[in-house]
Amino acid sequence: MAQAGCSADGMEPFALRVIGESMSPAFEDGHIIIVDPGHPLMSPCYAVLVNQGEVLFGRYLCDDGIPRLEYLHPDHPPVYLAADFQVKGVVTQRNTRRRRDTVFFDYPLSDV
Repeated sequence: MAQAGCSADGMEPFALRVIGESMSPAFEDGHIIIVDPGHPLMSPCYAVLVNQGEVLFGRYLCDDGIPRLEYLHPDHPPVYLAADFQVKGVVTQRNTRRRRDTVFFDYPLSDV
């Protein structure tokens, strides 16, 4: 991912478009998510991660020290994360084409 015009520390929130149905019905194909790279990763939260070179969006969970990414659609199995997975950011907002459908996610600040 090339960055132009962003702060040097890469901690500015950014937007991504959801592609596919793995996170439906809460996040439909075409929805826009706002990702905050400065927000701490916690379990559970919606997050964008890089695992073995693949960028993934899902619900991050860590039980008994085993991190995984779960999808909301039942046809998609969870992904168990490699030890060196990277956090791109925590999802703090979901937008649709209609302003009234905007959803904000507020996570309590606590350790993973």
